[in-house]
Amino acid sequence: MKNRITRSILAAFCAAAMMFTMAACGGSSSSSTTTTTDSDSSAAATTDSDTTAASGDEQTFNLVLSHGLAEDHAIHIQLTSFAEDVAEQSGGTINITIKANGTLGSESDNIASIQAGALEMAKVSASTLSNFNSTWDVASLPYLFESEEHYFEVMDGEIGETLFGLTESDGFIGLTWFDSGARSFYTADTPIYSPDDLKGLKIRTMDSTIATNMMAALGGSSTVMSYSEIYTAMQNGTIDGAENNITAMRDHSDVTQYYCYDEHTRIPDILVISTSTWNSMSENQQNILKSCAQAATEEYKTAWDEFEEECEADAIANGVTFIEADEMDIDAFREACQSLYDDLDTEVADLVAQIQALA
Repeated sequence: MKNRITRSILAAFCAAAMMFTMAACGGSSSSSTTTTTDSDSSAAATTDSDTTAASGDEQTFNLVLSHGLAEDHAIHIQLTSFAEDVAEQSGGTINITIKANGTLGSESDNIASIQAGALEMAKVSASTLSNFNSTWDVASLPYLFESEEHYFEVMDGEIGETLFGLTESDGFIGLTWFDSGARSFYTADTPIYSPDDLKGLKIRTMDSTIATNMMAALGGSSTVMSYSEIYTAMQNGTIDGAENNITAMRDHSDVTQYYCYDEHTRIPDILVISTSTWNSMSENQQNILKSCAQAATEEYKTAWDEFEEECEADAIANGVTFIEADEMDIDAFREACQSLYDDLDTEVADLVAQIQALA
């Protein structure tokens, strides 16, 4: 099992961070907002005349936030809490309706809608953002982060803020990030201890040049397909396995024998907002949105950790064998992937150097 001591320390840190941040943002536990949830999840504030008066001449924004996951996923629950906090703290001048389950299209569709002015906000993977600004490729590089703590320090600091602003000229910016865990290999019947064990295996990856090149460097073969196709493909032998965070076991533990914690990438999810919408807000509204977003990030670190533990326990009960990082030759994986760092453009290479300096 994962190092529970490290998780306990992280949970304690997150709790302390939550107390500080929620003091500014209010927190959903003290929310006086009302939320209506059916196929969508919306948050609208009920305010008295004093709260309304306090907002002065601020414009009211009714925003739509899209994401592709189910309503019982931890991120949807966190985004719902975030919407409630924003509505309360803004005195009802910022109301966010959440569209889940990919009802508004893929992540790329969502970004295109934001650029066209048809959508205000979305939760997308950092790998999707690299299609709009190649500097985001840095978030998908394998074995970039030495640890979860290193990853958090980078994303919570100046480097994270730099990344959020990369797409401003493309019509959207990042507000905050959410942990999406570490991606590792899982297979139908082959334990993975070193790159040699991947030779000849067909592994489903994301539709990403970096992911494809990573598999080639490790000796395996990248097969691109949608997430919904993985179960059947593993079941009938079209692919030998896939790579994803532990929560994939919610869907694939029936066809998985080994989950191998090599933790090759930590690709964050990013909450983005239309630049036009952001620039139309008052400074006060921007501060509320940003502080509540940062509070949500801190809360979600704990929620995600608990979600991972739950998924791991369920997978073990379903017969999945977990191979821990200390059982694997991680140095051999890192060395095999070094070629991906050799031809980086200057901006990405500079960010890599900054990130490695924080390790």
